[in-house]
Amino acid sequence: MKSFLSFLSEARTSQASEMASRQNLSGDGHGNWYDKDGNRVAVTKKGKLEMLSKKERQEEPESEEKNVTPKQEQPAQQSVQQGQQPVQQGEFGTFGDGTPRRMPMPTRADGSPKEDLGDLTIVFGRFNPPTIGHQKLLDAARKEAGKGRLKIYPSRTQDKKKNPYDADEKVDIMKQMMPDHADNIINDPNSKTIFDVLKQGYDDGHSNVKIVVGADRVKEFAKLSGDYNGKLYDFSGVEVVSAGDRDPDSEGVEGMSASKMRKAAADNDFKTYRGGIPTNIDDKTAKVMMNTLRKRMQVKEGWSLWEIAPKFDWKNLRENYVSNKIFQKDDMIENLNHGLVGKIIRRGTNYVIAVTEDNIMFKSWLRDVTEAVVNYSGPSGVPASQREVGTNSHREYVSRLSGLKDIKNFINKHKKNKKD
Repeated sequence: MKSFLSFLSEARTSQASEMASRQNLSGDGHGNWYDKDGNRVAVTKKGKLEMLSKKERQEEPESEEKNVTPKQEQPAQQSVQQGQQPVQQGEFGTFGDGTPRRMPMPTRADGSPKEDLGDLTIVFGRFNPPTIGHQKLLDAARKEAGKGRLKIYPSRTQDKKKNPYDADEKVDIMKQMMPDHADNIINDPNSKTIFDVLKQGYDDGHSNVKIVVGADRVKEFAKLSGDYNGKLYDFSGVEVVSAGDRDPDSEGVEGMSASKMRKAAADNDFKTYRGGIPTNIDDKTAKVMMNTLRKRMQVKEGWSLWEIAPKFDWKNLRENYVSNKIFQKDDMIENLNHGLVGKIIRRGTNYVIAVTEDNIMFKSWLRDVTEAVVNYSGPSGVPASQREVGTNSHREYVSRLSGLKDIKNFINKHKKNKKD
């Protein structure tokens, strides 16, 4: 049973959200409210919506990074969503635990309700490239899932700088590196964002969901997944769980990241790169992996660290941002953590605020975004959907991957000799 203080807190949050909704304002999840042009015009104070003066509107909201303490970044349960309107009991029935449903139950083709599949545990990540650090993440997810279902979704984001592998390549490499999780890795072209994954889990008939992420992403995923529970999907409970902290200065698993691996590949530093590959992969294969990553990144002399691994070169990333060379207003960007794509409507000191085509507003730190790439075909120049064996596009794909410039047609040559 909820405490009286918890009830008051939820009521106040709902009150502020309701007032903001009436004025067509959108929140960033941190108490700030913006108009349709991306201007900060109000804040939540003591559960109520308070409009800002002209002077206050010019002030930047405090950086989330300054306000978040290590304690706040620990695993957080999100069974109660902020800004969500209460639903009358019985409108759509209840879950097995008695929690009221806010949306109709998923149904089969014949209209009958689907079977309750119970708990679902989700991992949604870039894995670009996969590392031993990701092994730790997946092991933690397996533990959280218990006897429930576990589904691992590599994101579909791809570009030659921060996301060099396409989804097909990532899945293949992950299954080689982490065979114990191979059956749980899902290669679904329709799962481009965390919302796509959550909606699929709801449509399949799951009633509870856990999302396992790194400690530095708990708050972001908790806010997003909680705010839209009962709107885009409906679960009795949404829980965001930390897979543990990462220490960038550590030499072991805790210090390994995809950013460090991309930097090692660009530096042609096999020793560091090898440290991020599990021991079940031999040195020869690991070397091939690194060289392939270098090709995908199209590493050239004079490459910029801030473009391929911004967390290691924050200064130059910010300088390019401040000078308006990147992430300008109205640019399309993609959040690399959850996959949402939107148009920038506001540029902050170290963040941007964007809105999707579905009018979902999201805030992203500069290090977590990339310019949205539409229909990026990858290093082969051929989209994954056009790589069917036996087609000319598949021949082109294989040629570019292997470095071949010409493939002789031995069948036609044989026919010609036979005629002679």
